[in-house]
Amino acid sequence: MKQDEQNSLSLFEGKSQPPPSDPEPKSTGAGVGRAAKVGIVVVLAIVVVAVLILKNRGNAGTPAPGPTEPGTPAPGVTQAGGLPRMIELGSVSCIPCKMMAPILDELRKEYAGRLQADFIDVNQDRDAAKKFGIRVIPTQVFLDAGGKELFRHEGFFPKEEILAKWKELGVNLTEVK
Repeated sequence: MKQDEQNSLSLFEGKSQPPPSDPEPKSTGAGVGRAAKVGIVVVLAIVVVAVLILKNRGNAGTPAPGPTEPGTPAPGVTQAGGLPRMIELGSVSCIPCKMMAPILDELRKEYAGRLQADFIDVNQDRDAAKKFGIRVIPTQVFLDAGGKELFRHEGFFPKEEILAKWKELGVNLTEVK
């Protein structure tokens, strides 16, 4: 038998013959696949960066919302009768906010005419959350009689600690004006 006939017979008969050796190795494509993957990752990274740049371009002149610096007027704040003010920004559905509600009620009653204590539901007034740069609820913002932020606290804040903070800030709530 000739070699070609023997090779073809062996394929059909289940006999294996070593394949003829090629002078040039065949490309497996692994290098091309790896290069393609790297190229895709690079393109995706460029797209993400471009999207972020375009997104931020619209906000270029707008400072990022954040807490106001102590001593600067708080945004959109109106004081009732020049009283120091504590604003709690929260939600009626938030558990720590619900725990703060009776404390705010007590402060309003016990310090009427000396302290203004307000609650703003950030779900109803999203602009207030942006104005005050709220990251966590509840957040209590302490303002002096002129509307300048003195201090802020995030989370539940017990009444005793609120009163101690006012005292530390130099605000005497025991004197009637």
